[in-house]
Amino acid sequence: MEKNVKKKSVAKKLKKKLKQKIYNWHKILAFITIIPVLFWCLSGLMHPFMAHFFKPQIANEILEKKPIDSVKIKVNLKTALIQNDISEIKNIRFVSFDDNQYYQIKTVQDSVLYFNTLDGKKFQNGDQKYAVWLSRYFLADQKSEVQNQTLLTEFNSQYKYVNRYLPVYKITFNRDDKMEVYVETTTDKLATFNPKSRQAFIWFFDTFHNWSFIDSISNNTIRISLMIFLLSIIGFSALSGIVIYGLFWKQFKKIKSDDASSKRRKYHRQTGLALALFTLTFAFSGGYHATKKWNSIPFEKMTYEPVFKVNDFEEINKLSILKHFENVSLIQFKDSVFYRCQFADGEKKEVKYFNSISKKESKNTDVEYAKFLAAYFNAKVFKEGKSCCEMESVSEVNSIKETIKETELITDFKNHDYGFVNKRLPVVKVAFDSKNNKTLFVETATSHLAAFITDSDRAEGYSFAVFHKFLFMEWAGKDLRDLTMVLAALGVLTVGILGLSLLLKRK
Repeated sequence: MEKNVKKKSVAKKLKKKLKQKIYNWHKILAFITIIPVLFWCLSGLMHPFMAHFFKPQIANEILEKKPIDSVKIKVNLKTALIQNDISEIKNIRFVSFDDNQYYQIKTVQDSVLYFNTLDGKKFQNGDQKYAVWLSRYFLADQKSEVQNQTLLTEFNSQYKYVNRYLPVYKITFNRDDKMEVYVETTTDKLATFNPKSRQAFIWFFDTFHNWSFIDSISNNTIRISLMIFLLSIIGFSALSGIVIYGLFWKQFKKIKSDDASSKRRKYHRQTGLALALFTLTFAFSGGYHATKKWNSIPFEKMTYEPVFKVNDFEEINKLSILKHFENVSLIQFKDSVFYRCQFADGEKKEVKYFNSISKKESKNTDVEYAKFLAAYFNAKVFKEGKSCCEMESVSEVNSIKETIKETELITDFKNHDYGFVNKRLPVVKVAFDSKNNKTLFVETATSHLAAFITDSDRAEGYSFAVFHKFLFMEWAGKDLRDLTMVLAALGVLTVGILGLSLLLKRK
């Protein structure tokens, strides 16, 4: 009998010590992470808030395409290039603005030049002027003065990686809203636009949610490692709080509520337990998402750009008189050079390929070219010992034997693997028969890789969408989903503030 009493006494003491240890660790962990929690919750709240109350609007998001005017083509492309002493180029397009039509040429040095199709003369500073014209078109603003114009070749604190397009022109207008418009002249795309209110939000979110200030004093690896470390601690802090509440159930019921400190402790425990699941899922999905930032693919650089010799292609004039001809680009594969021609007949879009020498149409070439690009970028990303953006030879591309099991034209962002964040449309989905279900999305119009997805990317994306952006509330509509997310973040923020007040009270 006495032995049993002693065993119970020892067990009771061990349990009490364990409780005290966990409680002390909970306080230590909470103290370490309280500032990061406040930063992440406050900046996270800004996202749905800005989307609903300060969502910027712009007059035009897409440039309305018009057929090429064959009457204005008086000088053949080849002639225009030769008379301007250009023997090699990377690509060509047609561009029309201010009642003029131009050959837009991307040179081997990556500069973009413009030659009038009437006389073949070079249009001085054509790319800068076209960028301003595009910006004014998107804004529907022909009066405001251009305050500043900058060519961006790298992402920065205001123009983030999520925008994908590079290089772009940043055009700042002298208006009350200090509007900044970012355009890619080689595709006529509006990359993004930021009025003054959104510029402040981007700075706040980038500083306090993404912790960009760490990059200025160290590097991306340290920033991501620190974020994952602190998110892990937040997770352990939440778990220790759950354990404490379970172990201290009787003591919790006995807490006096006749003084402010006791009430704060009671509310902290109640709200902490009620929101523990949200705290854990926010921390887990945020940390999981951060791991993907270590070695992210630089999609802005993932493009296939062979060099074309001017003497390798003949006149383009005969193609330009075809009905509903919108634009053209040069494509090289299968040891041939093709004109990739875009047509539009009302809402119907069509792409045709013509051999640059024979002018004969090549059937089903867009899908075949997409497969070639997918194999090329697959080799680019996984080739050992090389930069992911170093040009691969065709033989190296063909040396990687992986079977393509499916191709599909994607014209919207409704595809499960290809969302709005990827920006580019239309693209061709190319799925490989591989263990990790590798799928590439390529934009044949620009020979660009738009997305590279494997099973691990799908798992992370689903985790982030469900646990961080509350995709499980999609059935209720965006408004209710965002409201739930805001309330959850506010709740976690409240738990943190109550915990901080208790820690400070004990000092």
